[in-house]
Amino acid sequence: MSTIRPTNDFDSETGQRPSSTPIGDPQSGEICIPNISRRERRKRLAGGVILLILALSVFTILMATGASRWWRLPLFLLFAGAASGFFQWRDKT
Repeated sequence: MSTIRPTNDFDSETGQRPSSTPIGDPQSGEICIPNISRRERRKRLAGGVILLILALSVFTILMATGASRWWRLPLFLLFAGAASGFFQWRDKT
């Protein structure tokens, strides 16, 4: 019977998988290993841009009609969603 040895997937120097390509400057300690594909990053960016355009449009309409400032409060959710999509795209997460 043969013994199966587990392979060591991590590089002992860097503590990372050898197949991953780190992005960033290792000198500064800021290394980002993307965990989503380019296609998913584009989806997050598109979602963020769409939400930003929607939020700005609704904000413009509310300002033009003179609506109460309480009606503008829920726009925070749209702006937060847009920011979330943008930051996820930028950080590759």
